[in-house]
Amino acid sequence: MVPTRPGLSPEPPRRHRGTAPEATPLLPPSCVTSAGCRKWEAEVEVPRAVMAAGPGRDLTGISRSSTGTARSSMGMLRALLVAALAAGSCQGNSVHRKIYISLNHTAPCVRLLNATHQIGCQSSLSGDTGVIHVVEQEQDLHWALAEGPNPPYMVLLDGSLFSREILMQLKGSSRISGLAVAAASPAPSQGFSPGLKCPNDGFGVYSDTYGPQFAHCNGSQWNPGGSGLSFEDFPFPIFLLQDANETQLIKECYRAHNVPGPGAAAPPFPLCALQLQAHMHAAASTVTCMRRSSLQSAFSINPEIVCDPLLDFNVWSSLQPINASGRLQPEQRVVLAATRVDSHSFFWNVAPGAEAAVGSFVALLAAAQALHRAPGAQSLPSNVLFVFFQGESFDYIGSSRLVFDMEQEKFPLRLENVGAFLELGQVSLMNNSMLWMHTDPVSRRNKSVDAQVQRLLSALRNSSSGSGVSVQEPDVSQPLPPSSFQRFLRVRSIPGAVLGDHRAEFRNRYFQSIYDTAESLGLRYPEGLSPEEQLEHVSDTAKNLTRVATLVARALFLLAGGQNGTESIRAEEKTVARLLFGFLLNSNNSWFQSLIKPDQNGILGPFPQHYVAVSSPTNTTQLLQAVLGNLTGSSANLSREQCQNPGKTPGTLPELYEYWWVQGPLDGNSTSRIPGCVRSGVRLSPALSPAFELRRWDSREFSTWTESRWKDVRARIFLVASRELELLTLALGVLVLLLSLLGTFVINSKASLLFGIPAPPGSSGY
Repeated sequence: MVPTRPGLSPEPPRRHRGTAPEATPLLPPSCVTSAGCRKWEAEVEVPRAVMAAGPGRDLTGISRSSTGTARSSMGMLRALLVAALAAGSCQGNSVHRKIYISLNHTAPCVRLLNATHQIGCQSSLSGDTGVIHVVEQEQDLHWALAEGPNPPYMVLLDGSLFSREILMQLKGSSRISGLAVAAASPAPSQGFSPGLKCPNDGFGVYSDTYGPQFAHCNGSQWNPGGSGLSFEDFPFPIFLLQDANETQLIKECYRAHNVPGPGAAAPPFPLCALQLQAHMHAAASTVTCMRRSSLQSAFSINPEIVCDPLLDFNVWSSLQPINASGRLQPEQRVVLAATRVDSHSFFWNVAPGAEAAVGSFVALLAAAQALHRAPGAQSLPSNVLFVFFQGESFDYIGSSRLVFDMEQEKFPLRLENVGAFLELGQVSLMNNSMLWMHTDPVSRRNKSVDAQVQRLLSALRNSSSGSGVSVQEPDVSQPLPPSSFQRFLRVRSIPGAVLGDHRAEFRNRYFQSIYDTAESLGLRYPEGLSPEEQLEHVSDTAKNLTRVATLVARALFLLAGGQNGTESIRAEEKTVARLLFGFLLNSNNSWFQSLIKPDQNGILGPFPQHYVAVSSPTNTTQLLQAVLGNLTGSSANLSREQCQNPGKTPGTLPELYEYWWVQGPLDGNSTSRIPGCVRSGVRLSPALSPAFELRRWDSREFSTWTESRWKDVRARIFLVASRELELLTLALGVLVLLLSLLGTFVINSKASLLFGIPAPPGSSGY
């Protein structure tokens, strides 16, 4: 196609995380600015000076042979040609900007792979292009799928129509080259979940040998609204448009050029087109892509890796210090309190996870703070371990790795040290302040395990009194919901419970979608508040989660051997309000800034996302580590050098504690800060599936999810001419080429006549 630019202002192309920079189109290496052009032209000044010195002479005026003169003449011709090309190509960048408008606020659907297949989307190597067709109602699809005379089409789809039914229609048509989705605002009232109806099916505890009546969510679809779109494979690119202004820009270009005429007549050229580029390097399955990467690494100096395992770190801390390099004695018991940190959606790195993850780990963070401040907490008979699992959305990556490390004695605890397990599932959307206590009916058939589970449930009931939250068991025998606890039960019958705001199916209608945001939790702020005032504002959502945190802290105190009298244990509403604002709306706030190291400012920003990714630790993990350290740690009177090298300072006990030199709060109204050293027991452990540790890429026991690598991810719009004009342009180009070759031949054959080159002297005798 012959592209021309719509009459709109360009924006510079965006660089995506983990991608290579966009190539500059056809410019000399330094010819990007006018100064660069001048520098580049300077390289041809010597041949220009040779030309100025006159025929047959170099710069010093010494006579050359006729052969040298001929070469000099040809060199002058080449110099003139190169200079002309340099001057023209200096305008290349501006020409490129006049043709294309880059869309800088998009998120692609990328390719993920596991042991058996691939899911996601991809474009051709150079990107897919099509004429834009806006679909705001379902009947608008017919033009792109059947009537339109200029396929292939790029469909701009309204977010309210982004459904499995419509995407399957588009997937089955050769007339569609890609899809751009404009996010619906507000979120679809009927709900939207591209996840599975039975999340992490096959990787929990229930199977043909353990509770077969509960296997594959038999009789209990936890996510009935799940369409499974995230687990389909699409042969064309699909991008999310995150900026309403860019969406409007595309629609204006469509209305100006692409709207069909009266009687569905074809619109005249030029037409507005969209190009989406997101070519994925990996294909088929994790087995295939990891084998290719492994062979490349073994036999190539510069290996080309095509996929990477999804990985990160689990964050853990304990109520009483634990020697990270040691091992607990078999008789020592620990209460394990856990939740998940990550979420995902159809689009890469767009995973707000408000109900799926954030509400739960915010409640557990506040509970950890409350328990650490409880009188007598450090002298409880049993310790409490707080664990925040990463990668749970992808077949329990974090929890399966922790269980594996416990079995292999690569973690301070063994499974036999876990005396009770309490997990926070989705807890933010309670109905009438009610939480449901889910337990495993299979392990409870053992009387000893059942007795311990009853003790755990009793502690929860006792703790609910005065907390503002009531708890109840489901009145029917049902399996555990998708939870990290299931990975522990696969190895050992541990008494435990999962707290959730749902008795059966999820109350979250936006599970694993782009709409699982603060708005879905009902998190709202009064109008007119500044960002700092919003940070401190205690919303109803914050109050509800504070009650949940209070319940959990009191229950953990009792389970660890504490006596009655837990009324003084209470989570802080202000802490929960700050955490919700920071992890859902803007982590670049004054409180989070004071908790991080001076070199971590790059992890802060608006609208944090909680995708596990392939580069670790992710921003969420680093922030979680910093926040947990602040909430459960203490200030240490150490200098910066001592804090960063605690092993050199007597009495710091680095085997028990981690030390962080943090920025600290602002010093009054100035821009300087009051830094300090924080001592805590917060540590990281790997959240990489054991399948990659064992090189069992076809495992059915452990997660095998990988993410394909890619080079460029970009979206841009431009105008395209008709096919006839393209052919005419091609023909003219070929004609100009032939005429140029003919002209070059004639000039070369008549060089002696045109440039006055004397004939070579004949032979002479002496």
